[in-house]
Amino acid sequence: MLKRILQIVFIAVMASSQTGCLYMAFEKHGGAFLVPVSGEQFVHIPNDKWDSSNNALVYFYRPDSRWASEEIDAPSVFIDDHRYVSLRANGFTWLEMAPGPKQITMRRPIGLLLGFEGVGDFALSKIVDAEFQVEAGKVYYFRYSEIEAPSLPNPELDSDDALAQGDMQLVTRDVAIKEIVKTRFIENQPPFAKNSAGTSIVEQNKEDAYEKERARLEAEKEEELAQLKEDGYWRSPKWYWPFGGGPTKRTEADIELKALEKERENYLLALAEEQNKGKGSWWWPFGEGQSEE
Repeated sequence: MLKRILQIVFIAVMASSQTGCLYMAFEKHGGAFLVPVSGEQFVHIPNDKWDSSNNALVYFYRPDSRWASEEIDAPSVFIDDHRYVSLRANGFTWLEMAPGPKQITMRRPIGLLLGFEGVGDFALSKIVDAEFQVEAGKVYYFRYSEIEAPSLPNPELDSDDALAQGDMQLVTRDVAIKEIVKTRFIENQPPFAKNSAGTSIVEQNKEDAYEKERARLEAEKEEELAQLKEDGYWRSPKWYWPFGGGPTKRTEADIELKALEKERENYLLALAEEQNKGKGSWWWPFGEGQSEE
């Protein structure tokens, strides 16, 4: 049996090098049976403890149940392909996020495979994989339960929306507040329940948005260059220097790329100045979230 498991893990690792990222939750996937949630009782984060003018606060919680409390492996929550927490029974956590579209994914590991959750787009159990739009100043509640559905549907979502059905749903405050107040904060608890939630991920959000936009513009630039070459706006290289040549007109995407890079540079300089002044520190009565290695 062990030999078979090792063979599967080896195949997964090899496949990941060809098809995409290997998702492993080793040291992070322990369920409530192994690591009961023991943090402080739920309390809302005060508005003056997060940037409620420019960002949003997103809560994740899981009502208690006998089934969930006997769980050995808890599913992992990802935002834009970054893993933050395994959502255990009777637990809650939160993330401060920048506005804009976010991809929320939840994968369930297999304990016998040391937390193996999937390779690339493939997952042994993908509970949810959907985009949601984050608006500045808003507070959101994600509810996970395999036992029963929310007491009421979210009126802001269509019935066929991926976040309005299944075990992980985006619920209203009225629905969430009746359950989340009974939960406890999911602390970072090595060696089986490491997590990096309960913190701000705004800078990571902005980095991800920048990388996505740059990739989009790079692809657009390649298309524009191909069209310029086809239309004759192209200079051939000199016979004595094979590395010359190129377009005789500048692409619109290249102009946008330069502007994007300049905007990013200015933002990083401003951020560095702010950090040097000691601004942007976070307070949280139950301990700060810790980054994963």
